[in-house]
Amino acid sequence: MSQRTYNQMWADVQLELSRLLTEELPAEPPRPEKDRVVFFQRLAMLFVRYVQIFRKLEEVYDQVVHPQKRQLIRTVLDGVIGRVLELKNEMVEKEFSEYHYMDDVLQDLKLKPVDLEIPIPRYFISDCSKALQQRKMMVADILKMVAATESLSPLMAKDMSQEEAIKIIQVAERARQGRLRAKLNEESRKMNRMYTTKEPGTGGIESAAICIQKVWRGYIQRKRTKIARIEEMIFLGMIMDPKYQAPCPAEISARANEAYTRTKQEEYEEDYQKSVVAITNQLQDVEGQDMCMTMKDQIRQWFIECRDATGSFPDYPDEEEGGSALIFSEKDPQQLMEEIAAKEEEDSNNKPKGKEEKKEKGKKDKGKGDEEEEEAGLKMLPSAFLPDLEVGHKTYVDFWQNRNETKNFNQRHEVELIKEEKRKVIEAQIRLQVDEQMRQELAEWKLAVDKDKGGKTKGNPKKKKGSKSGKKKKKEKDLTSDRTLESLCQELVEQGLLKQANNVRMQDYLGDYSYLGTTLRQNDIEPMPSLSDVRQVLSLYAVLPLGSQEVHEKAPLIKAILLVGPAGVGKKMLVHAICQETGANLFDLSPLNTAGKYPGKSGLAMMLHMVLKVARLLQPSVIWIEDAEKMFYKKVPKEEKELEPKRLKKDLPKSLKLIKGEDRVLIIGTTKDPLSADIKSLCKMYSKIILIPRPDYGSRHILWKQLIKNQGGEITKALDLSSLAKISDGYTPGHIVQVIQSVITKRRILQQANRPLTAAEFVVPLAKIDPVFQEEEESLKNWYAKTPLGKKRIKAATGKEEEEGGAPVKDKGKKDKNAKKKGKK
Repeated sequence: MSQRTYNQMWADVQLELSRLLTEELPAEPPRPEKDRVVFFQRLAMLFVRYVQIFRKLEEVYDQVVHPQKRQLIRTVLDGVIGRVLELKNEMVEKEFSEYHYMDDVLQDLKLKPVDLEIPIPRYFISDCSKALQQRKMMVADILKMVAATESLSPLMAKDMSQEEAIKIIQVAERARQGRLRAKLNEESRKMNRMYTTKEPGTGGIESAAICIQKVWRGYIQRKRTKIARIEEMIFLGMIMDPKYQAPCPAEISARANEAYTRTKQEEYEEDYQKSVVAITNQLQDVEGQDMCMTMKDQIRQWFIECRDATGSFPDYPDEEEGGSALIFSEKDPQQLMEEIAAKEEEDSNNKPKGKEEKKEKGKKDKGKGDEEEEEAGLKMLPSAFLPDLEVGHKTYVDFWQNRNETKNFNQRHEVELIKEEKRKVIEAQIRLQVDEQMRQELAEWKLAVDKDKGGKTKGNPKKKKGSKSGKKKKKEKDLTSDRTLESLCQELVEQGLLKQANNVRMQDYLGDYSYLGTTLRQNDIEPMPSLSDVRQVLSLYAVLPLGSQEVHEKAPLIKAILLVGPAGVGKKMLVHAICQETGANLFDLSPLNTAGKYPGKSGLAMMLHMVLKVARLLQPSVIWIEDAEKMFYKKVPKEEKELEPKRLKKDLPKSLKLIKGEDRVLIIGTTKDPLSADIKSLCKMYSKIILIPRPDYGSRHILWKQLIKNQGGEITKALDLSSLAKISDGYTPGHIVQVIQSVITKRRILQQANRPLTAAEFVVPLAKIDPVFQEEEESLKNWYAKTPLGKKRIKAATGKEEEEGGAPVKDKGKKDKNAKKKGKK
């Protein structure tokens, strides 16, 4: 599409955003909502609308080439992502569930389930591609070096027993004899054919011709019938026309144009940065001196006006108050003097007393405030991103909404906008220099004219402020201050703690949308999430915050996530996909991987320090802990006591506290047996616990179809995917991959033309694998119900039941008891 189309799309997005902002930021605060269902419906509606804006804005940012527009779009896009995360967090707190089902909202807005898919912004990788490439190259070089040193180690001949040697010789000799025997049999068959052939007679020729005609006519008729059937199915819309299955020339050219647009963006951005430097230097040379002289004249005039109005020269505003910028605000000298005097009085007040009063007031009013909140109902939490969105929308309206760009066909940067922006920056820089000079000049004027009042200065309060702000908390000790980043990375790679993530994406984690979630919840049945829901949640909790620094600093902070599910559901794949989508480094602190490395307390402290230091320096980073339950074992098994699986139990939660909002570091634990761990310690370590179930029917159908295609198989009518999806209930994606790899071999791929794949071929290898039984899934559900969020969910459900069951008059006494219990809660 053209740049004009994307500009129009941007205008449409901004219009929708303005409507949302008017709803979220009304003139009068909305009344609290008492009905939880209505409140959640409003949250879900806002969430879906923001996701739609997010999807469109991400596409616009990916294709717009104007560098100044891209800056504003990026700001708004980060704000929208942050608002989506805030709404998700609020929905979790109000509904007490990590998974939400919005079938009714999609139906009301006439949207498809695909429209609710959380997109992974392409700028996560593209905008910092150079840094990521350098980082990947550094890790790859270290890995190659480590592999080379391992391969250079002397090759030792393996000791082989006499029986093993005889067995190898026998296998080779029997294979040779078999090949020779097959060759002799083939030659004998050829000789027999030569002797058995007879000279054809007239009757034989006619019967042969009839036979050939039958076969040919049958083949032609079957082919015609097949074509007619396919045409009918295409006409009815049951199958897709083959010409639309392969990418058409228009699609290929469109993709090429998109790639060309991205190269154009880089070119325009470089040109823009050069222009910014050149224009800044030009403005400093041409207009800098005039700005300086004008400011000095205005400040001197202010001195004289204050002297005439108040009878004395004023005190010069401090840098913290804005310096001379405070003078140029539209106020009288008398008002300015009053403001400065008021600030001095506030600074001179005894601050500890104020704090004590506030504490006392807080203690007194604490109970009242809680009661008022309970009576008021449900309110929206304050947002850190709505002010940014409002500023971004205002900037769009002021600069870009009605701008005439008929002359800027190539969408290059605009010089006048750069000048307007840089004038403010230069003015601020010059103001600092002018303030220093004018403070000295004011002091000289006071000494010369107001000798009696020249002793008082504002230096002391400023020093006090500095002394107070100078008190800082103790920094953590740097145990590796004398080492370079490269040496630390090399050591971590050699020890197997820093690894390269597998090349998988979030879209490779296949799964279907949960279509009956809302219906089941309305009937008081808690639905199991689909694999698509799991992918959505991890995109929100892990990918989006790790991908953007601005979003991570302001969004609800998530430091650690625990993925719980049976073996084969794709927990490890999701960890690697998160690293690939965000360009994050992967650190492996699994109990089995750290066993025997860095022994002792000092070694353990050094290992954690090195991992966290490198993870912060090479942000974003993911610290993966496989078999996370081993770290919090209730009782360590005898066979694992030597591995010391609980050695990180105390130190890792302590180091988790050191991760702050500006650190894009995420700890992800994976477990298939959480029942063997202490649930309190596990829940204290991981703030988010994501339960990954077995795939449902829709997900299994998609998995069979896509994985067979990926392995090289062809989907034909002979292959009954529906039956495969039905009989594979209880099997995980890992099991399905294992079965497909065992059936679709290279030889079987070559035979597909004559013998298409059938469902029966997959049944035998599938039957050899034990599925995930219902008991195992129920045990995981029961375990999850004991987590903090699971307990809240159960309490909310039982509370509703009590309210509904307490309606009859006969159970009045029970109703009162329930009310008392609720009051205690």
